[in-house]
Amino acid sequence: MDSVKTYQNANARNRDAHFGMSRTEDIYARRGGAPDDPHRHRFYTVLVLRNASGTHKIDFNSYELGEQQVFFVAPGQVHQIIENSPSEGYVMTFSVDFLIENSIPLSFISDLNLFQGYDQSPPLNLSKAHFKLIHEFCEKMYALYQSDEPMKLMSIGAYMKLLLIQCSTFCDLDSSNLEREAAANSTIRSFKQEVDQYYAKEHGTSFYADRLHITPDHLNRTFKSKTGRTAKDYIQSRIITEAKRLLYFTDLSNKEIGFQLGFSEPANFSAFFKKHTNLSPSTFRKEQLTA
Repeated sequence: MDSVKTYQNANARNRDAHFGMSRTEDIYARRGGAPDDPHRHRFYTVLVLRNASGTHKIDFNSYELGEQQVFFVAPGQVHQIIENSPSEGYVMTFSVDFLIENSIPLSFISDLNLFQGYDQSPPLNLSKAHFKLIHEFCEKMYALYQSDEPMKLMSIGAYMKLLLIQCSTFCDLDSSNLEREAAANSTIRSFKQEVDQYYAKEHGTSFYADRLHITPDHLNRTFKSKTGRTAKDYIQSRIITEAKRLLYFTDLSNKEIGFQLGFSEPANFSAFFKKHTNLSPSTFRKEQLTA
């Protein structure tokens, strides 16, 4: 079985460019309406849809395409867009280098909590007024992108930062205490980094709380206040996401996958997977490959 297709460059036409932008209508026309294979990116993707019909699959979670939506796909997430008809909107892709060139720190992206990475990644559904503002940003960025204006990428970077800030604001996150918010964001950012490093060996919240020098209760309260989910939920989501990827994109046995993800017994892995997906690993693999 082939491994998942991975796109390395944010700009498919210019590998030296760190930003790319297309209209969804044009992408649909180029592909003749056919869905792309499931794939992952080494860059960030923002999908702004004024009107669409179909399904967006992100790490095996399916989200219905509709009106006035914004999707955020983090580097490494496996996704696939299946459209019933041409969508109206924009796709923007940018790399870490683009952030650096525009003096946008990685902590800014992490603090927004828009790019979930290994958690649920539902679209941001906006009101007409809020979507109008985001769409205007997109139109200005696209006009700049198509132009020969000097330093256009710096202008695009400024608009992109504004777009992300507005989307974060529309999520209605509590920012009444800026100092407390900054501390919470720092904790969540560090927690996600630790999970990404140790999830295949350490499955308990206490381990990560110890790494961060805080109590498990404090970690859970902080994470839930910002994301609506517990720290344990996030750890388990990371494990399940990786398990699904390995089941779909590799020929490893259930036993090998379980061992790779920190389960000493195949039965423990199977029970864990079934508890969180209502499917056995073998059934999930069979259903995905025959879908």
